[in-house]
Amino acid sequence: MNAPKNWLLLQLADGTFPSGGFAHSAGLEAATVLGALEGAEDPTATFLEASLRQVGRASLPFVRAAARDPARLSELDEAFDAALPLAGPNRSSRAQGRALASAASRVWEAIVPIGEHARRGPGHHAPVFGAIFGTLGLSVEETLTAYLHGAARGILSAAVRLGLVGPLEAQRLHAERALLLDTILDGARLLEPAQAAQTAPLLEIHAALHERLDGRMFQS
Repeated sequence: MNAPKNWLLLQLADGTFPSGGFAHSAGLEAATVLGALEGAEDPTATFLEASLRQVGRASLPFVRAAARDPARLSELDEAFDAALPLAGPNRSSRAQGRALASAASRVWEAIVPIGEHARRGPGHHAPVFGAIFGTLGLSVEETLTAYLHGAARGILSAAVRLGLVGPLEAQRLHAERALLLDTILDGARLLEPAQAAQTAPLLEIHAALHERLDGRMFQS
């Protein structure tokens, strides 16, 4: 990887990039309020690990396919839409994908077609993310790493804002999952979209109930 791509990767993976993810907790808020994590020795760690494993099986195959061939975005977007039947998680994925596509298309001219697709199609986050990275010339490995890192960062950021852990505790939880992240990436390199599967259905169900919470800090 040459130097310019190093800077590009850091820019896209930075939490300050305006992709809309800050408004979402990946279902952590609902899981906490509705008692899905009661009894867990470390609720945040339990949720983080279950969610990351699900990302590896349900989202990374689409990220990988779109990064390898951004021209397949429309096909992969429709397939991902069909694989995410619950209304709440589906809307959340669309909102984040469209926000990312909109922001990236205002920074890089090459991303304008992806932004246009996201406005007229589902615009799900996983395939849009992969297509953006692939279009900008980043490798599949870099793309998968950035996506999984972003998923972990987003959950832990939400946990801090919800008062479940402190900032340093969140960083410790992230650092301690390095081996798990590598394992998830190893598995994702072998998966095609047709093999994608949800591995944490209870978390998906609680995420779908997020909009029924009396008070909400996050959109999902």
